[in-house]
Order: sequence, then structure tokens, then C-alpha cells
Amino acid sequence: MDIYLIRHTQTAADSGLCYGQSDIALADSFPDEMTDLHQKLPEFDEDCKVFSSPLTRCLQLAKTFSDAVTTDARLQELDFGDWEGKHFDDIEADVLQHWTNNFVTAAPPNGENFEDLYQRAGNFWQDLLATEASAPRQSLLHCSTSCIHGSRAHAPRLRPVGEAEQVLVITHAGVIRALLARALNLPLANSFQLRIDSGSVHKLRRSDDYLYIEYINL
Repeated sequence: MDIYLIRHTQTAADSGLCYGQSDIALADSFPDEMTDLHQKLPEFDEDCKVFSSPLTRCLQLAKTFSDAVTTDARLQELDFGDWEGKHFDDIEADVLQHWTNNFVTAAPPNGENFEDLYQRAGNFWQDLLATEASAPRQSLLHCSTSCIHGSRAHAPRLRPVGEAEQVLVITHAGVIRALLARALNLPLANSFQLRIDSGSVHKLRRSDDYLYIEYINL
């Protein structure tokens, strides 16, 4: 199964605006960027599955691939809490620096930290890779189960992808970093060394219960 992680294209947000889970519109350049993105990708089979963050900047792009998009809140960007809608320059410098230095375990006020995002994105990922609805809920990646944190008791369940050979996941930079970090068994603090451009594609292939990364940031 080929899995394409796709980041949304550029947004209409002002430079420096903090908008993790704020529903920001796409830039006016979306039609051209969407065309460029489609040209990077192969033709997809009719049974290709498309999953998306429910935020407009992802869902609008996802609908250019399929009329049957499954949205999942676990694919949303990091929740910046009280910082949502503020410019980073307006956040107290030492508070922002503390978060920057400790983003894995430190959260913005009333927001979430990167471990929280890693957990919920990982829950989605395990559901995605489940081959049967009754299959044991275990990771099919080549990292150890110790890299999965917390409980999955309240996670929504996806219908299994069955025999689909292609899956598209339209999401955000933070989620893609979390999923690639999981696949590579990277320390979470190193995940921001992965470059995730707007409109970028990251291809993974699952074969014989093993996950390969074919390319990143195309």
C-alpha cells in the first residue's frame, strides 16, 4: 500500500500569525499551487482512500482528489490554545522561548504539546493501518511500541482501508513530522529537522507489515 502524506498549500494568513487549529483560508494562489501539486502525483485508482484534517485549508485540497473524503480531527495541527490568532511577535519573548526550547513537553496556555499531537496522530495511524476492524490494535511500523504514549480509549475508529493500494492523508506540517518521526523512530525533539514545505508530498510504502519511506518533501 502506498501512503501519501500531503501538506496543505499556502494560506492567506499574515506572516508570523499563530494559527494551529484556527480555520484559516487558503491563499489566492491555491488554483496554481493545487495544479502543481497534482502534477507531482500519479493517477490514483478508483478505490484510493482520502483522509483529511477537517480544517478548510486541508479539506479544500482533499476535495480536489475525491468526492468521498473522510475527515478526522486527529489530523489537525497543534492546538496553540490562547496563542491562536496572535502574532508570535506579540507573545512574551521569554515565554515563547521556553516553549520553543521545550515544545515536546511544554504547551502554550490551554493548548497541547508535541507529545499530545504525536499521540493523537499515532492513534489515527494505527487505525489507518489496521487490516480488519477486529484486528489487534497494534503498531505496524518498525518502531517499538514504547514510542506510543497514553491511552487510546477515546479515539474514534476508522473503517479499515481494506485492500486499497493507495491512501492520501491531507494534513499539516506538525502531523506529518509526528508521523515521520514515528516511522523513523526519531526522538521527538529532532522532528523539526524534517523540512515540510507547503504543498509538499511525502511517500511511504507498507509492504509485508513493514513501512518504508520512499521520499520526503517532494
